[in-house]
Amino acid sequence: MGDNACVKDEWPAADAEAAGRYLAARGPALVRFARSITRDHHAAEDLAQEAILRAYERRDELAGVEDMDAWLRRVVHNLAVDRFRRDREILVDDVEGKWMSDEYTVDAEAVVAAVETREEIEDALVRLPTIYRTAVVLHDIDGMTVRESADVMDVDLPAAKQRLRRGRMMLVTALSHGHERRVATKGVPLRCWDARSRVSEYLDGDVEPATAQMLERHLESCPTCPPLVASLVGVRSGLGRYRDPDSVVDPALAERLRAALVR
Repeated sequence: MGDNACVKDEWPAADAEAAGRYLAARGPALVRFARSITRDHHAAEDLAQEAILRAYERRDELAGVEDMDAWLRRVVHNLAVDRFRRDREILVDDVEGKWMSDEYTVDAEAVVAAVETREEIEDALVRLPTIYRTAVVLHDIDGMTVRESADVMDVDLPAAKQRLRRGRMMLVTALSHGHERRVATKGVPLRCWDARSRVSEYLDGDVEPATAQMLERHLESCPTCPPLVASLVGVRSGLGRYRDPDSVVDPALAERLRAALVR
């Protein structure tokens, strides 16, 4: 049962102290759910805390909620959709277009083998748009029925079925792309995301020498990362042109700021 051992407890909305304990007890399970959607532990903690805070602050108006766990998951899901709407996702129209073509296929053996590796499945899941990722996680990982997952996502049954269908297709395509990337980057140090997530610190000179060396070796041999890094460098350099000169600040205000900083 683990974190779900308390899911049958009654929601004590009328008692502030009891409500706080009730919500705190659901924290670990909610973080785990948020992480399954975001694949980012820090973001998951933020989303879970936000959902719990909203529930606590609105406990009076939520007194009639029968399934508080579903309500909390729904809030996390909606927050995740808003937060990661523009993340590094594959596009559903692109994938659906491929699946509609009679010529499209994948290496089934490679895709199924990738599912056996947690790192591979997490890398593929993070590429799905949040609403489709959630549908797959709720149904195929958490074991919910489509009706239950529809309730969490706050959509009707046909929409939930469509999200699950599309999510599964997108996951297969993402896993296939992962296999293709592994073939293309065989022998390249660091995985692409590991390298890309360190680039900002690398550009600021804030990584250990060993890490910097691995990153440089990755960029020398990776077919996809160098243009991204070059873009980061160019954008960072270009943004410097937009820095306002001191002259746009009122001299009296600038003097007060300087005085405050040296106190």
